Amino acid sequence: MRRIAAVFAMVVGLGAIVAPSALADEYVCRGSVGARTVDNLKVPDGASCVLDGTIVQGTIKVETNATLRATGVQVDGNVQAEDAMLVVVRGRSKVGGSVQIVQGDAARVLRTRVIGDILYDENSRALKANYNRIGGNRQQAGQRHFDSCGEQQPCGDLFCERRIGRRARRGFGRRLPRRAVGSE
Repeated sequence: MRRIAAVFAMVVGLGAIVAPSALADEYVCRGSVGARTVDNLKVPDGASCVLDGTIVQGTIKVETNATLRATGVQVDGNVQAEDAMLVVVRGRSKVGGSVQIVQGDAARVLRTRVIGDILYDENSRALKANYNRIGGNRQQAGQRHFDSCGEQQPCGDLFCERRIGRRARRGFGRRLPRRAVGSE
């Protein structure tokens, strides 16, 4: 019995030492972050975050009523936002995963290379996705507003859905050929 109690005490003590380091992997952004490297990045409820040349080795999460303005960033994972006020990713940024903006207000993805998909779902204000290189699909569903697609260069299929009243209208874009690596 004493042996079990000793092992339990060691495990609890080790957990207290390990737990704070696991929390340190997520950088909470309120304000500006310049050219530095962080692991995962979170923009908390109602906060505003400006990234300029930042490298994120994980995922960016934008929470309720928060704003993210990212210019020239490199994100190894995804950019995810739910109920966000504004999400802007632009200026020769690179996203190694997908950009997913769900049930928010406005969003813009401009002049960005996205290895995965761009997904806009149930957003209430103007959306833009112009002059991007997309490795997957660009999807939008249930939008009230969508400004423009611009010069998309997807490697996958383009799927758009726009709800008008109770009816849904779907349009399938044409698949564009992949550019040669050295032709930019």
